Amino acid sequence: MSEPSVPLPMPSPDRLAAISRLLGNAHDALGLKLGFRLWDGSRVPAHWPADGLMICLADEGVIASIVRRPRADTLIKLHVAGRIEAVNGTIFDIAAARPEGKVLRAIRGVSKLATFNVIRRFWSVDRGPRSVLDAVRHDAIDRDGKPTTNKANVAYHYDVSNAFYQLFLDPEMVYTCAYFTEDHDDIARAQRDKLDMICRKLRLKPGDRFLDIGCGWGALVCHAAQNYGVEAHGVTLAEEQLKLARDKVRRLGLEGRVTLHLKDYIQMEGQFDKIASIGMFEHVGIKNHLDYFRSVNRLLRPRGLYLHHTIARRAKKTDRAFNKMSAEYRALVRYIFPGGELDHLGMSIANLERTGFEVHDVEGWRENYQRTTYLWWKRLHERRSEAEALVGPEKTRLWLLYLAGCSMAFQRGGASINQTLVSKRTRGPSGLPFTRADLYG
Repeated sequence: MSEPSVPLPMPSPDRLAAISRLLGNAHDALGLKLGFRLWDGSRVPAHWPADGLMICLADEGVIASIVRRPRADTLIKLHVAGRIEAVNGTIFDIAAARPEGKVLRAIRGVSKLATFNVIRRFWSVDRGPRSVLDAVRHDAIDRDGKPTTNKANVAYHYDVSNAFYQLFLDPEMVYTCAYFTEDHDDIARAQRDKLDMICRKLRLKPGDRFLDIGCGWGALVCHAAQNYGVEAHGVTLAEEQLKLARDKVRRLGLEGRVTLHLKDYIQMEGQFDKIASIGMFEHVGIKNHLDYFRSVNRLLRPRGLYLHHTIARRAKKTDRAFNKMSAEYRALVRYIFPGGELDHLGMSIANLERTGFEVHDVEGWRENYQRTTYLWWKRLHERRSEAEALVGPEKTRLWLLYLAGCSMAFQRGGASINQTLVSKRTRGPSGLPFTRADLYG
């Protein structure tokens, strides 16, 4: 755990006693399966084993920060700064140790007097150093859909460092949901199977002009050109990704069959037989969705196929309820994917039909992404020291938190991911077979 970068006030025995009483009371009331380690090295409960799962609170400013701003955003900033850490376990262990049943109901058993005493004693304590996340821009200004804005948003996430992403991705550098054809943990195999499933769903064949919108490090366009004989085009706004992708194209001898474009999707021209968008749509922003689908329709030939692969949230009873961001969702688009926004499956299907597409297939891959993000987290966690050397401890903690949070969201069903296959609507037959037995045989 890193030390605070500026001196903090001298610890007070009275404040230490107050927070110890409150945490002890909360531990009993909530039936917690973890303990706490305070800044003086003491443990709560006092009998909690030294090798047991604990949450470590680095200094008094941690409590002062929570008291003055009791929000998820505060906890995220404190964790990224290394001032709240899991000891003898991981964030997955912390999540598994959460109270069973209704937490809000159980929390009523926590002493109000002990809570007030902590608030009174810590209210004026210095909160400590500012978080590096305080400098991160807010998400509200990042959804205008302009190419310059889109490029800045993409650069924030994807231009971190190719070497950083190589620490936890598969050898082909596929940064989207893998496809597990059976129960296994081989991320490289699952990503190869995913690339092949995309090509099969699109019915790629020699001579097709194929476009991958948001082509990343070039895995899909190279796979399609090598194995399906297509003329593949990829478009991206991420300059660091593009450098590695172009190196890959040269290394594989695909210069005449794969073309990579550094531009916004709305600036693409030409006509394509098949188009895929794999994990890019999340960056578009809901108010720009119709323009996005119109752009895809403009680029697609009649009866051409488009595979729409994207994360979604659950629909709510009303649009107003759906548009209300949870704390975790707001943190994701603020600190990880600026400008990003998730729709729900029904919204995507309706907008696809409004913009001239016929929907043929929808397949949910939620459990696949739960496993994918967990394996990414595990690989990054195992190479944490290397990651910290490349991008610093703060960004490493942030990415570990993001990957773990995504895995838990997919596991619990708070988020989903779907592959939707559509064609450009025309009169007459679509050209697709009556069944999809060949895809899964």
